[in-house]
Amino acid sequence: MKRSRVNDIIRDADAFIRSFGYIMPPFAYWTPEEMKARSESSRGIFDARLGWDITDYGQGRFDEFGLFLFTVRNGRLEDMRKGAGMLYAEKIMISRKDQLSPMHRHAIKTEDIINRGGGKLVLELFMSDRDGGVDPKAEVSVPVDGTVRKLPPGGLLKLDPGESVTLFPGVWHAFWGEGKDVLIGEVSTVNDDLTDNIFREPIGRFSEIEEDVPPLHLLVSDYERWVD
Repeated sequence: MKRSRVNDIIRDADAFIRSFGYIMPPFAYWTPEEMKARSESSRGIFDARLGWDITDYGQGRFDEFGLFLFTVRNGRLEDMRKGAGMLYAEKIMISRKDQLSPMHRHAIKTEDIINRGGGKLVLELFMSDRDGGVDPKAEVSVPVDGTVRKLPPGGLLKLDPGESVTLFPGVWHAFWGEGKDVLIGEVSTVNDDLTDNIFREPIGRFSEIEEDVPPLHLLVSDYERWVD
């Protein structure tokens, strides 16, 4: 993905998010130079991998196969193991109309996926088999705003704005926007995008960036090269 395209996606995403009254934290708008200058005093941003995240899953087809994310807050896995401390994370995401986020599950993270506005959010759901793979026969059972919803394997759960679903570890899910782009909230236990995304198909989590223009803002995948 070209950096110029990434910059455009950031601008469009920021406008879309603001249109729903959601205000991003100030560090979202730091320039790359500011991020680098604040690397010591703001170590928590980089260690928790807070910030902009745009992926085409390495496929080069963002409009049909991708996701926009911004991690607002994130705790530490060490605290999860202790059972005390900052055990939670929050993201704001955008799933565009008919843009697929591919089938995956998490081994550790439990997450609430919330339709914050726009079109319907559609999730295709499966349970895991004994080996952790997709179970093509097991009924799916998930809480939707505290009420258990049962679906056949591969069933489509459609969330209207304001509705949410809780996905526990092992629940396979793919999702996309229906009718319009969708603003998505995610509230979860500690998030680890480096090791806790298990995809059904062998694809990448982060995009390869072609540097055709300077970055408007750094992506979390830029931090090691720009800041560390």
